[in-house]
Amino acid sequence: MKLTEALHHLYLAGVRPPKTLTLAITGACNLSCRHCWVSAGEASSSPHVPLATVLRLIGECAALGVTGIRITGGEPLCHPHWLEIIQFSRSLGFASIALQTNAMRMGEEYAAALREVDFSGLSIQVSLDGASAGSHDLIRGDGAFNAALNGIAQLVQKGLGPKVSIFFTEMRHNLEEIPELLERAEKIGVGSVTTGAMVLCGRAADTSAIAPPEIGQYLKLIERYDNDAHFRERYDRIGSVAALKWRTDTAARQNACTFIENPYLTPSGILYPCLLCHSDEFSVSGVFEKGLAVSLAEGAPLWSSLLRISNSRCDSIAACQSCPGKELCAGGCMGRAWGSAADLHAADDRCPLRRTVYAMAYQTTPPDSN
Repeated sequence: MKLTEALHHLYLAGVRPPKTLTLAITGACNLSCRHCWVSAGEASSSPHVPLATVLRLIGECAALGVTGIRITGGEPLCHPHWLEIIQFSRSLGFASIALQTNAMRMGEEYAAALREVDFSGLSIQVSLDGASAGSHDLIRGDGAFNAALNGIAQLVQKGLGPKVSIFFTEMRHNLEEIPELLERAEKIGVGSVTTGAMVLCGRAADTSAIAPPEIGQYLKLIERYDNDAHFRERYDRIGSVAALKWRTDTAARQNACTFIENPYLTPSGILYPCLLCHSDEFSVSGVFEKGLAVSLAEGAPLWSSLLRISNSRCDSIAACQSCPGKELCAGGCMGRAWGSAADLHAADDRCPLRRTVYAMAYQTTPPDSN
């Protein structure tokens, strides 16, 4: 099938073509993190995707007009050809190339190689789940914190610090470390810190050792932002926390979820419409054999149905009806709803927090969050 035909199928289905593909090049990982969404690094995990397959898919992406590639895993640095994959992507002129890594394998040689690839659209997302070894290693294992910091240091020494973005997963045991993490990140020369709340799926669904933060913890963070000028100034420079951003949201959400703009391809060749929405009912399998064009055409009617569900969420979710931020949130993230409840019609798992924050922002009484 011609790539133009695939785009036509998407157009007829009323869904947008992909902009950034998240490509998992391996299921292998040097860690077994307690909160891992995809349960990477297990004996049953998918092996490395063959280099020729990866390069063919990336070439198809370029021909389709995809503007960004996000390389992930597992741990992508476990793949023997990870650097070739990034170099090839760079040669095709993508506007953005992101590498998601735990940085534990990021030695001087790897950092130097990335320095040679460096361009304005390169970003390196490093997972760091705490400002201390105790918090980070609780999730990722003994020694992971210091190894990650060493990897970040190698990148900074090669001049890539501004390209590094720390990604911090918000959990009950570590949320209060966000101000300290921002301070540490700024001192070592990291470009930004982005956080996201954990979802009770994957390995996190099977452990009692970790839990999502409580609303009261977020309220303390908001209070810290309001009353601590140093934290506020540092956050405004390099930080991004959803609960803080929600307070300043003023524009109504104009569109439903644009999921297929950011599809996710697993190392076993399954294409999901977005990084978070792993509903098999709306996935396409066998992508390595079919190719991207055929897979997109096959998925178009599925994602058209998914779009209708997304469009109806705000009106069908009971909690939305009394929420002061209904027009801003529009039902929240459908992928998080699926991950936490296995139900595309369920509320975003952050719904009680969103409603509380919106009520504060609009000075209304917080709705019952039960």
